[in-house]
Amino acid sequence: MTGPADLDSASSTPLHPAAREVLLAALERGWADPRRLHRAGRDARLLLDNAREATADALGVRPDEVTFTPSGTHAVHLGLLGLLRGSRRGDGVVHAAVEHSAVRHAVAWGGRTVEVGVERDGRVRADDLVRGATAPGTGVAALQTANHEVGTLQDLDGLDLPDDVPLFTDACASMGRLPLPAGWTAAAGSAHKWGGPAGVGVLLVRKRARWRNPFPDDDRVDERSTGFENVPAVLAAAAALQAVVAERDEVGARQHGLVDVVRRRVAAEVPDVEVLGDPVRRLPHLVTFSCLYVDGEALVTELDRRGFGVASGSACTASTLTPSAVLEAMGVLTHGNVRLSLQRDATRADVDALCDALPEVVAGIRARVGL
Repeated sequence: MTGPADLDSASSTPLHPAAREVLLAALERGWADPRRLHRAGRDARLLLDNAREATADALGVRPDEVTFTPSGTHAVHLGLLGLLRGSRRGDGVVHAAVEHSAVRHAVAWGGRTVEVGVERDGRVRADDLVRGATAPGTGVAALQTANHEVGTLQDLDGLDLPDDVPLFTDACASMGRLPLPAGWTAAAGSAHKWGGPAGVGVLLVRKRARWRNPFPDDDRVDERSTGFENVPAVLAAAAALQAVVAERDEVGARQHGLVDVVRRRVAAEVPDVEVLGDPVRRLPHLVTFSCLYVDGEALVTELDRRGFGVASGSACTASTLTPSAVLEAMGVLTHGNVRLSLQRDATRADVDALCDALPEVVAGIRARVGL
């Protein structure tokens, strides 16, 4: 399902039209090793350099601060652990309790965790984060730009961190859709979330940052290299990113209005429901709500039967049927939740159709268990 009824773009989104033609053309020219000196290698290197420059321009960074990785998860691991290895203060990582599992697993693998609580809307308690960053032994602070499950934006610009504590930000949920905030030392993004091909991540590391490769060395020129780049894919990812950035004011405003419709109608028309996340300072395309006495998997299944593709549970652990760590940290209802994330061509008719179907679906599930 890749049409308007697909309301799960936060997990992945179809290839952006701007990337499709670029990908096909690059397959003919970008197959060679970009570090070889023969003609095919030079062609591939030119495409790789073009992709790096286009990505840097779209994100407002330097080309030599951009590294392409095999996935957003790999970019998170490489960026965070590289800052930790380069730190002189210690192996502690202070981070929000609502970070993506990729961040939390990286910290557990490579350092010592200092977890900071959040408010009920998902926003980190900034004073606690700064206090944890100033504590002896804390080497890195980590704070996402926006929450991947409820959409709440974090205030990176307002953090008063010590000069010798770098800030890592997981920007996978927001990169391309919103401008990057200030204040970060390293950032990670994932191309398939903005309409690029799957299998392309973006790692940004500020010039002169104390970053050291945490993994086995590669014999390639780029110190942050992760092996043989998929040149056609990274070029298509860059083309999609440029297109998304160019259209984000119009698309973002339209999606923000559509999400407002969902938030308003769900709260008014579905009994015993909690709409989650900050209602204003949030990602433009995403909304999550939880329904009391309803199983999330049953909700997903019933909505899918009616032609609506949505997500439930943790963004990366829904298949395990375990409660969402994000929702638990927020202190909100963890079961019976639905996450909608609009595709770029979603319309008012699409969200109204979902909202029309939802009360009956929820009532039917509750009735089956005697409620």
